[in-house]
Amino acid sequence: MAEQTAPFRDLKIDDIKTLIDEGHPVVDVREDWEWNKGHIPGARHVVLAAILANPTAQKFDDGTIFVCQVGERSAVASEMAVALGVKDVINFRGGTKAWKDAGLPLETQ
Repeated sequence: MAEQTAPFRDLKIDDIKTLIDEGHPVVDVREDWEWNKGHIPGARHVVLAAILANPTAQKFDDGTIFVCQVGERSAVASEMAVALGVKDVINFRGGTKAWKDAGLPLETQ
C-alpha cells in the first residue's frame, strides 16, 4: 500500500520563518483567547470554527501559512484551503509554541 501524503506542505520553524520573511501570508486559526495571548506579527486571525462553518466566506491567498498552537488545527484549516482551490498551502508544524520557543516575537494587540 502506498503511503498517503498531505495535500499541503507541513513545515517546521526554520522553513516557516524563511517563508514569513519572504512575505507569505499567515492565518492563525486559534481561539480568540489564544490569539490575544500572543500571535505571529502580521498574522490574520480566522478561528477554525468559522472556516469549518462557512468555508467559502473566507478568501485565502496562494502560499498561505496556517498556524495554531502546535499544528493540528492548522492542518485541518490547510486541508480546507486546499479543498477551496488554494495553491501551495502550508501548515506550520509546531505552531505558535515553536515560534515562541525559538525566541521569536509575538504581538499581543
